[in-house]
Order: sequence, then C-alpha cells, then structure tokens
Amino acid sequence: MAYLSEEQLTKMGFKSLGKGVKISEGASIYNADLIEIGDFSRIDDFCVVSGNVKIGRNVHITPHCLLAGGIPGLLIEDFATLAYGVKVFTQSDDYSGATMTNSTVPKQYKNELMLPVYIGRHSIIGAGAIIMPGVNIAEGNSVGANSLVLKSTDSWSIYVGSPAKKIKERKKDLLKLEKKFLES
Repeated sequence: MAYLSEEQLTKMGFKSLGKGVKISEGASIYNADLIEIGDFSRIDDFCVVSGNVKIGRNVHITPHCLLAGGIPGLLIEDFATLAYGVKVFTQSDDYSGATMTNSTVPKQYKNELMLPVYIGRHSIIGAGAIIMPGVNIAEGNSVGANSLVLKSTDSWSIYVGSPAKKIKERKKDLLKLEKKFLES
C-alpha cells in the first residue's frame, strides 16, 4: 500500500490536516474541504470518506471502511480504531415506503434521517460493524465484529450483536499506556 505524499495531501484542500497523516492512494476522499484529520492518523486502502468528518489524532481507519459524514457530521476522537469494513452513516433514507428513496430523488420527495455520529476516544469498532445515524459510541467502547449499532452506548463497555447489546464492562488499563505513549 502506497500513501499519498505530503504535497498530494496538501493539494486536496482539507479543512485541516495534522502532521504525520497517512492516506492510501487507494482511498476515496470526497469533500476534503469539510474534512479535518488530526496528527498521525491513517486511512487505508479502499476506504471512502465523505462529507463533514472530523478525525482526531492517532486514529486508524483500516481497509474497506465507509465514513459517510454527510451534512450532520461524524466526529471520531483520538486513538479510535475502525477495523476492516466498518460503515458509519449519519444519514439514511426512510425505508417504510412512505416516501421515495436514493440520492437521485429531490429532497421534497424523501424523508431522510440526518443525525450526527460520535465515536469516543479509545473506542474500537470491529470488522464489518455498522453504526447508524444519531449513535454516540462513548469513550472506551469495544463494538464486536458485524454488530449493528442502533443506539448510543455507555462508556468503557463491550457491545456485540445485531442489534448491538452491552455484554460487559471494558478494562481501562490502556489509559496508563496512553499516558506513557504521549510522554515519550
């Protein structure tokens, strides 16, 4: 995997771009002027990032992720990880049949749900998980692979399933490691 050069990243016109940011040549970035990326964060191959997205420092977006910030916005805090194939949506069509759907239809014929999404510090979202509009993934959460997150979570907890449910508390030992890491 090759990363874009600092010059290439600068030319993309990000709203803000930290130091040491790595973005794969194979990633698709739309609306760069709406996107903020913190120091030492990384976006890997085949990711799509679009709309109003703010990524903190030391965030890793692994291959095949979709971050659809849309109008409401997506905030991913420091040290979060999105494993392979995670999808995050801040907008969704009404699937009930009461209105029309899809991006080719004018807004007056649709009823889109538009709500921001938040992913807290030190959260890890497992491979293939889906996070829907309006969800707040609290600090320190672990979301299991292939989970569907429809509701906001409690901090320092582990969630699994479809729909995702809390199964237990998550350890906070990593906070000591964070302190050492930031001091080095």
